[in-house]
Amino acid sequence: MNAPAPRPGNAAARYFFLFLVGLAVGVVATVMTLRALEARKDHFPESVMHVMGAHVGALRASVEQSRCTASDVLPHLQALRTMAGDIEPAFGPDWAEDKRFAAHAADLRAALDGALARPPLSCAGVGDVLKQVGADCKACHQDFRN
Repeated sequence: MNAPAPRPGNAAARYFFLFLVGLAVGVVATVMTLRALEARKDHFPESVMHVMGAHVGALRASVEQSRCTASDVLPHLQALRTMAGDIEPAFGPDWAEDKRFAAHAADLRAALDGALARPPLSCAGVGDVLKQVGADCKACHQDFRN
């Protein structure tokens, strides 16, 4: 009883199959590792900035659509002011203790407080508020954004 002769190319097929299995395991392990690292990240600072950006975008859209009544503008200004109060807590005590960072956040809150005290009832007024908020955001981003 002789053993059957090995078929040519059989070893190459096995190596290719093992390569594919190793590649699949490597991809799965990489994805799992990246997700674990992402889960450990603090998303609060990014979330505050994204929500503020969404409200600024909504105000810009209101200006573009010439919908600048108090009912269109005030909810977004109030939300921006609320989120501006979360800037220091979102970025943590290291940033909150930085005098420049605190000053930029205070400037933004002052601009929003002024806008809420005297709500802009025209699109030109909303545009002026957006310019001031944009200038305050830009000044902080220039100093602290990576």
